[in-house]
Amino acid sequence: MVTASQLDKVATAAGREAGGVPVELLGDYLPIVVDAAATGRRLSADELTACQQRGADAARARVPLRELVDLYLSATWRLWRLLPHADSRRRDVGEAVLRAADDAVASATDGYQQARRELVRHEIASRRELIDDLLSGRADVASLMERAEQHGLRLAAAHTVSVIRSPSTFTDSSPLIGRTERALGGEDGGVLVASKEGQLVCIAPADEPITDQLTKVLRDAPATIGVGRAYAGPAGVYRSYEEARNALDIAGRLGLPGPVVRAADLLVYQVLGRDRAAMVDLVRAVLEPLTGARGGAEALLHTLEVYFGTGAVTAQAARELHLSVRAVTYRLARVRALTGHDPDDPMQRFTLHAAVLGARLLGWPAESI
Repeated sequence: MVTASQLDKVATAAGREAGGVPVELLGDYLPIVVDAAATGRRLSADELTACQQRGADAARARVPLRELVDLYLSATWRLWRLLPHADSRRRDVGEAVLRAADDAVASATDGYQQARRELVRHEIASRRELIDDLLSGRADVASLMERAEQHGLRLAAAHTVSVIRSPSTFTDSSPLIGRTERALGGEDGGVLVASKEGQLVCIAPADEPITDQLTKVLRDAPATIGVGRAYAGPAGVYRSYEEARNALDIAGRLGLPGPVVRAADLLVYQVLGRDRAAMVDLVRAVLEPLTGARGGAEALLHTLEVYFGTGAVTAQAARELHLSVRAVTYRLARVRALTGHDPDDPMQRFTLHAAVLGARLLGWPAESI
């Protein structure tokens, strides 16, 4: 007769061998197996349902399936040593025990998998809600801090937000989200990846440079990555997100090369964009006369843009514009004559350059201002 004390010792040893899995996950499995060995019966429907529930409990407790199975099988072979059976009945007893173990483990695994699927669905919904609240800038701070912890984000520390924009729309079911999570370490690495308004958003600790990994993951996708600056707290995440989005908008308007644009490198453009009325006034006052040129303002505006981009080197600007140096010099002279601002004068050059940047941000002259 196997005693309750012996069953407790079997359970304790099995839990220890399985890596410290709680023995409560065995439920009544051991006494059920003892009875099955004595009678040769199969497990009842209620007993199988109980095993299924233990599997679900293990999933909710985040016990790995391998360790759960190890717990049951370790308990089974340890119990085998204690079962009273004559040599002539060894085969029948062994068959009953193994059948009981097989049924119990199969049901426990089924319960585990069902609960795991439910958890995954819940975690996806929870992550989507967290992302939406974080990037809205309106949710309760205390609640955000607590919920973010559940997803591996410690918002008290500084984080940066990267926004990936592509011609293809990102959704929560996009395969690229899974590949990006795996490349960045997923939530276990304190990185949160999700879609937002058709773009891919990555929230990562400031001390975890992820731009290189993102570039590798996206190497086959025509995408641009906007990177905000690092800030602490939920409000900091929202601010970094807005900076990343603005960086992408500015890069698109100015035709800046990618694949990575950083908000920290575009501060002057953000300064220009904060006062639209002043920027409109600057463009009108400085560049409006260019509309009187033959063919309009665009050719002269583009010439100025390239000229300033080369550091005011006429020969290099000519190469990039596929023009002769003489043609570029002529265009700069036309700018000087029409606007009264000399591109070669340091003070006037600054005004002209700021006006050119403002024009590109406003979409002028293609768009009226």
